Amino acid sequence: MTGAVLLALGAAVLLGTSDFLGGLLSRRAPLIVVLLGSQLVVGALLSLGLLVKPYDAAAGGAIVAGIVSGASTALALAALFRGLAIGTMGIVAPVSALAVIVPVALGIAQGDAVGGMLALGLLLAVAGTVLASAPEVRAGRRAALSLLLGGIAALGFGASQAAIGLGSAESVMTTLLTHAATVIGLFIVAFSAWVHVRLRGAAARMRSGRPASPALLAARITGRDVAGILVTGVLVAGANLSFAIATTGGALSTVAVLAALYPVVTVVLARQVLRERVRRLQLVGVVLALVGVGLIAAGG
Repeated sequence: MTGAVLLALGAAVLLGTSDFLGGLLSRRAPLIVVLLGSQLVVGALLSLGLLVKPYDAAAGGAIVAGIVSGASTALALAALFRGLAIGTMGIVAPVSALAVIVPVALGIAQGDAVGGMLALGLLLAVAGTVLASAPEVRAGRRAALSLLLGGIAALGFGASQAAIGLGSAESVMTTLLTHAATVIGLFIVAFSAWVHVRLRGAAARMRSGRPASPALLAARITGRDVAGILVTGVLVAGANLSFAIATTGGALSTVAVLAALYPVVTVVLARQVLRERVRRLQLVGVVLALVGVGLIAAGG
């Protein structure tokens, strides 16, 4: 059990760090480049699992679940990284952690009982989110947009978690590989559209007699950015692997609670590296929201 606890905490550290790094990279590099590059790394590492267990093309339920979870994750990642890039990481990250509510709500809709711990967790999570978010909403359109993106990320990640849970009952590897392929495929489409827009902009400038700026054609990616994107992908893959192994050696409720602490890592890094400062009331809200998330995971 001790090993499972350490692995779950490791997953939280890796995921929280990857979120911080992804948001930071998205502040200076094109969002779609960060998303596609990091997910290509995740997909490449995940594909190594084929050496252990083959892809089951006959597992229809797992494939459908993988597609749904992949599409949800693609939306969630885009929203989260953009929200972290334009807003206060110490607020956006805890909002995205409310993803745990989605699979719990699905369970309740299917007849699961609502215990005292779950009810208290939901209350604290909602109250904490309101306290943490209210000053951001009043701070301006950009801050409010970052919160909205955090909420979209929560819904996307929550839907993805629910779909992966359903698909894994049939085939874990097939679900995860389909999930990764869907995420990468959608990001490739988005990247192609992004390149097309940039080329059209450059062509329009040339037709009007204005020189096409090299910056308009280039992605402005430095060697440090490439390294950061690679590290982000490795961190995400490591988090997924740590969580998966932890669930085989410990109670799922315990593992889920510990892994749900990942926003704490993002908040700490934002405060230490970026010197982010939040109001005392917001800090109370963040703590309440994270405690609520933990209780929801445990009570769900």
